Amino acid sequence: MDSKIEQILVLFADIFPGKYIQALIIVLSFFIIAKAVNFFVTSVIGKLVKKTKLTLDDEILEIFHRPVFISIILLGLAMATIKLQFTHSLNLLTMGGIKTIVIVLWTVSIYKFMQLLLNFVSRDDSKYVMIQDRTLPLFNNLMRIISAGLAIYFIFLAWDIDVSAWMASAGILGLAISFAAKDTLANLFAGVFIVADAPYKLGDFIVLDSGERGEVTSIGIRSTRLLTRDDVEITVPNSIMGNAKITNEAGGPHEKYRIRVKVGVAYGSDIDHVHQILFDIGMNHPDVCEDPEPRVRFRGFGDSSLDHELLCWVEKPVLRGKTLHMLYTEIYKQFTREGIEIPFPQRDIHIKSGLEKTIEP
Repeated sequence: MDSKIEQILVLFADIFPGKYIQALIIVLSFFIIAKAVNFFVTSVIGKLVKKTKLTLDDEILEIFHRPVFISIILLGLAMATIKLQFTHSLNLLTMGGIKTIVIVLWTVSIYKFMQLLLNFVSRDDSKYVMIQDRTLPLFNNLMRIISAGLAIYFIFLAWDIDVSAWMASAGILGLAISFAAKDTLANLFAGVFIVADAPYKLGDFIVLDSGERGEVTSIGIRSTRLLTRDDVEITVPNSIMGNAKITNEAGGPHEKYRIRVKVGVAYGSDIDHVHQILFDIGMNHPDVCEDPEPRVRFRGFGDSSLDHELLCWVEKPVLRGKTLHMLYTEIYKQFTREGIEIPFPQRDIHIKSGLEKTIEP
């Protein structure tokens, strides 16, 4: 590669006298090449990928076509720098800056490509068992750490910094940090186990043993975030989540969630009629699932009512509050129209003014 670059520079030296003019010609030439490559990618390859049914190739082209364009221009700047023969300090500053830009540019692009690839393969659970929606946060976090580490390593090399001493110091420093940041490390390892064990995943509605209920919006390296129905975000450290009792409302064979509508009717009511009304209300509600179909259960004899439950399923736990509101409203209206009494506790209080005294003769 270096020999080819030297041959190109010698050719420019023969055609254009003067190193500054040669450097300018090199930069302009590579700029024209970059424009030509960019035109070919967007006009020719871009039209080809748009004809395919997959969107993956379009996204890959979107990720890489700009880094290729910028890299060609930076290559021209690097060759112009070599031609100008700066002093060692100025040459290190210029080449180090160019290499740093290239490293950062391609690190970000490759990270985006790997993230896109993980999202694509996670859609097929049958072929890629390890890469699924629930494990995506773990792989994304690992890629982020590895990408940052490699980028820093190559940037050090670009600035001629000896990394061997840094690696030795990092081992001693890492030992000290492990003791000082044991809580952070506990959260990190707990986050890995949460993703691997999958007690919950993104989008699930969970209830903590402390009473908080919300949708899982993020499973990060340090913490898990929940969004409650009041649009309040709760951040819980992973070490606590790993040791807490968690109720996953979206777990089980499907995401459907069962709601219970408790209602009592007065003694003497026609319970067969009551059962039919409750069943029809459940079947006719648009948010209630038809499979499984609603059920009506006679639960027992209360102090002042015959206790019943209407059991219904909704597609997602988030629909629980809205559906309960609509069902309770419709039950009250239907019972009022049908003359079915919904009793409430009553107490009769008898007050005696006093006792008459009888005097024996």
